[in-house]
Amino acid sequence: MKFPFYLYLGSFPIHPHILFESIAYAIAFRLVLRNIHKDSIQSSQRTSVIVGGMVGALLGAKLLVGIQHIDLLWEYPKQFLLLLLQGKTVVGALLGGLIGVEITKKMIGVTKSTGDVFVYPLIVGTAIGRIGCFLAGLSDKTYGVATTLPWGIDFGDGISRHPTQLYEIIFLMSLILLLNFRQKYQYQEGDIFKFYLVTYLGFRFLVDFIKPDFRPIIGLSAIQIACIIAVIYYYRSILHLFKFTRTIKYFS
Repeated sequence: MKFPFYLYLGSFPIHPHILFESIAYAIAFRLVLRNIHKDSIQSSQRTSVIVGGMVGALLGAKLLVGIQHIDLLWEYPKQFLLLLLQGKTVVGALLGGLIGVEITKKMIGVTKSTGDVFVYPLIVGTAIGRIGCFLAGLSDKTYGVATTLPWGIDFGDGISRHPTQLYEIIFLMSLILLLNFRQKYQYQEGDIFKFYLVTYLGFRFLVDFIKPDFRPIIGLSAIQIACIIAVIYYYRSILHLFKFTRTIKYFS
């Protein structure tokens, strides 16, 4: 298999990252529209919350990708600028969107949680987007470090690497199953989003250890540090995870 793996519309080649990212946005947005009626806020407020989240996600994705690759600024400034213009991070978009939503809610006086309706669109959209990341190969910079494991993938540089994009897809599909199981038990509004956020950021913190990233602070990358800060902020959700475990044992 040759990377990038282009798909063709007739004789016209389509870059996989562009294709699957577009599909991911379209499907995620469609799922949001389908689920949005499940929240309990007014339509006008809901529109403001969505716009605030989108703006925050865009800014967060760009800001964190710039910090993540800040080492390129001095050595390869043109490459850094290109990466800043074209690149984005899921963690940055997720946290930026979260901040944008919370700021918007304070501005318009919404106190209820609005995150649960976005969980499945986020998971499905991210999983589809990661297919494009995988097929894009080295240019996407989401691959893992070298490995001797039998499922290692050569993305075109002659090195067998961890297919971290596929690891994330598997994790996200497993998370859907876990969330479906979790919803069988009693939970408060907003718990599903917090459960998703904590588990996904925990996964990203761990999997990024096998990515060849710049790690300037105690061996951690900017994305990993962002994950730690967010998980600490939502430490109460970690208590919910333990409560969830006890609930499973009680009903088993």
